[in-house]
Amino acid sequence: MIDSHVHFWKYHPVKDAWINEDMKVIQADFLPDELHDIYLKNNIEGCIAVQADQSEQETEFLLSLAEQHNFIKGVVGWIDLRDENLPEKLATFSKYEKLKGWRHIAQAEPNGFLLSPSFLRGIAALKNYNYTYDILIGKNQLKEAIAMVEKFPAQRFVLDHFAKPDIKGNSGDLEWKESIKVMATHKNVYCKVSGMVTEADWQHWEHDDLKFYLDVVFESFGTDRLMFGSDWPVCTLAASYEETKQVLESYVCKLTNVQRKAIFELNAKECYQL
Repeated sequence: MIDSHVHFWKYHPVKDAWINEDMKVIQADFLPDELHDIYLKNNIEGCIAVQADQSEQETEFLLSLAEQHNFIKGVVGWIDLRDENLPEKLATFSKYEKLKGWRHIAQAEPNGFLLSPSFLRGIAALKNYNYTYDILIGKNQLKEAIAMVEKFPAQRFVLDHFAKPDIKGNSGDLEWKESIKVMATHKNVYCKVSGMVTEADWQHWEHDDLKFYLDVVFESFGTDRLMFGSDWPVCTLAASYEETKQVLESYVCKLTNVQRKAIFELNAKECYQL
């Protein structure tokens, strides 16, 4: 199995200010040795380490961890895609074999960010190195993200966390559903089955709360463009690693072995060129 979405950090209250008082459980260091022990218990072969801080130092930090730990199969880093010197910076980073793609925390950006000329210029540059781009947005940004994706039919995109629907509100969001269906018509977009438990009620979520959202992404993306991601350690705000993994395992238990292998391993390997 490949876990397509994990984070590592050495906690610092300023750098990691997004980890607020409600998240005290993750106001700590989370590093590969701890996750490796969890993986041994859960039969996980490896992972993709994804940026949590908007700095090139974060990218270098994750790449250094990947050099030290073979189970970190790939890194999704951060770089300023709007930088006029982006081509030179991408060329410098291209020497790292485990660097597979990039992400920007676009959920915190104003409307129009994903379609700004400087950002689109940055996305266009990724094709030169076969890099992926992970789309981290809120559900209100889905239409904008779709418009961005339409401009780059040959670029591999990955939608993180289902675009963060309001699972806690238990709305069965039909507008979100329609946007997901449109996004999935673009065959160059993968989707991570990740981040669900933390969009639900942290203390009282149940598997049934997640079924509508799982139904939507499975109906839309099928089993050849979905991949398991734990979002560890953020998932521990609402569930243990085992409980997080069990959500997807329970849902796919009636699928074929080939389909389950795709979701838990092969799709991530194909998407991130592992």
